[in-house]
This record gives sequence, C-alpha cells and structure tokens, in this order.
Amino acid sequence: MRLDQRLIAEMVKPGTRVLDVGSGDGALIGHLFRERQCDARGIEINMREVTRSVAHGLPVVHGDADNDLVHYPDGAFDYVVLQRTLQAVERPREVLRQMLRIGRHAIVSFPNFGHWRLRLQLLLTGRMPMTSVWSTPWYETPNVHPCTIRDFLALCEEEGYTVLQWMAVDEDGSRAPWRRSVRLANLFGEQALFLLGRR
Repeated sequence: MRLDQRLIAEMVKPGTRVLDVGSGDGALIGHLFRERQCDARGIEINMREVTRSVAHGLPVVHGDADNDLVHYPDGAFDYVVLQRTLQAVERPREVLRQMLRIGRHAIVSFPNFGHWRLRLQLLLTGRMPMTSVWSTPWYETPNVHPCTIRDFLALCEEEGYTVLQWMAVDEDGSRAPWRRSVRLANLFGEQALFLLGRR
C-alpha cells in the first residue's frame, strides 16, 4: 500500500463500516477487511480497476464521487475515505458534503500543491511542476482542483467541519515535524491527510 493508505488505515477503528471513494485497485479495502475486520467496500470510476478489485473478491462498484454519492443513505458508514482523489473531482465541496452526510467521519488525503518544491519549480521554470506525487504532465493530469493544506483548512472552516486529526507527510514516509504550524506543514508537507467530523 502507498504511504497515505497505511496512514488512513491507522485512522480507521477496527470493525467499522467503511466506504472508499476512488478505491483504485482495492488495496486499502482489502487491508481494512483482513487486518482491521472492517466492513469495507469501494466505489471506483475506472472500470479496469473495478474489474480487478472484484476479481480479487473485493466489494467494489463502478461509479464516481461527483454523481453517485447522493444515492447512499444518511449515516450508512462510520468512515468515508477519499484517497488522493479530492483534486480530481469536479465538485470537491459537494463531494465532501456528501461524504459527511453518509458517514460519521471523512478521511481525505491529497497531494499538497503548496509544497516548496512545486512553488520553486513553478517560479524558476514557469511551467507546471512535476514530482513523484504530481507525476503527470499538465495535459494528461486528472487533477482539476489542486489545493494546498491551507486551502483545505479554509474550506473546512467555511463548511463547519471539525478537523479531528491531520498530518503532513513526505513521500518517503516521514511525518512532517510541523504538527503545530500549518504554515510550515503547508510549505514542507508533500501530502496531507485529514480526519473530519461534523460539528
């Protein structure tokens, strides 16, 4: 599993109901089922990944976050997870609203566009940056709403979400040591993870 998936799994209490939105190959779902005894299921837009997940016995359905979350009932899950997908959805604000309608908690991970390397590449080259996290050329990227840690925190404040836990990490697995400083985390964290609840 990727680093963010391992950290997400640590945030999920054992034996809970989990919906993974943008579940990809189902690695997180499989882990939550085997290691944390969760009732974990997924929704994925890429039909090839859905087929792969189902072939491995994982409960994944074809669908997309922007249109299909409205069909789930209120409070159907303990956790709704959005792993590295927030920046690729068309309506991130509405997706977050739906996540916290159908789940008691939302767990969101995303690449931090405020990272110093991205800022420096853009400043020095005048071109869209490329890193191990942001690894797709601008003309092929699914990312339509890149954001920073500070952007996301501002959105949570506007929407009235409670940030229960958050962290900034680098791609090598080190947690950023700037836990108490959002500005430093925004500058040095390559990716961010948030555990949200409703007020």
